[in-house]
Amino acid sequence: MKKALIIVVALLSYLPSFGWGQKGHDVVAYIAECNLSPKVYQKVVKALGGHSLVYYANWLDNASYSDQYRYTKSWHYANVDEGYTYDTMTKNEKGDVVTAINELTAELKSGKLTPEQESIRLRMLIHLVGDIHCPMHAGRLSDRGGNEVIVKFFNKEIKLHSLWDTALVEAAHKWSYTEWEQQLNRYCPAERKAEIAGGEAKDWLNESHAIATEIYKVSPEKGKLSYDYVAYYAPIIEKQLLSGGLRLARILNELYD
Repeated sequence: MKKALIIVVALLSYLPSFGWGQKGHDVVAYIAECNLSPKVYQKVVKALGGHSLVYYANWLDNASYSDQYRYTKSWHYANVDEGYTYDTMTKNEKGDVVTAINELTAELKSGKLTPEQESIRLRMLIHLVGDIHCPMHAGRLSDRGGNEVIVKFFNKEIKLHSLWDTALVEAAHKWSYTEWEQQLNRYCPAERKAEIAGGEAKDWLNESHAIATEIYKVSPEKGKLSYDYVAYYAPIIEKQLLSGGLRLARILNELYD
């Protein structure tokens, strides 16, 4: 039993990291859910088989390991190396998060999907709009979005990608996803929400890449990160999660209104 556990842990250490951890994706989904019009909310829930957006917020992370959806593994990110932009960087022939969001949105808008196809694409879209707002998902191809950069976070070694996916979110606030929504969504007036929700997938990727560029500068290999790092980046995490939720809501309100 002990030997089997060791093997599982070893295998997990080689798995690629995806976007925000479960908490981050739940936050984005719930903020979006709370900003849908009542009519759109009912249509979206129906398309999801009676489930909420939060229910499927992390679905694609698991599905991407299955044979049926393995083709979506590259959809979670769009790597941009130093000195490049999204436009000048060689594109992944298997797709990336920008093209995936655009294509899923177009397919949902077409009205040509079966109910089952609609549900699957909606689940994917919910997750990927969260992913594109995670800065390390616009990180460098040369280090696989920070997966090969090891830092010390409160004296514990962790991949820079994993730090931003999960550990930093939890360190910023020990809130449930509903508390995150209550704290971030409550102070934002309607006109400000409309401003945040604007733009397209490539714009959002470029925003994340700009943040990632700064992260690399202040998160060197074996760098020691602790309270100051959390205090500085907590507001940026808040901004990215709120932006992701409001932008997802805007897309769905436009698709289903």
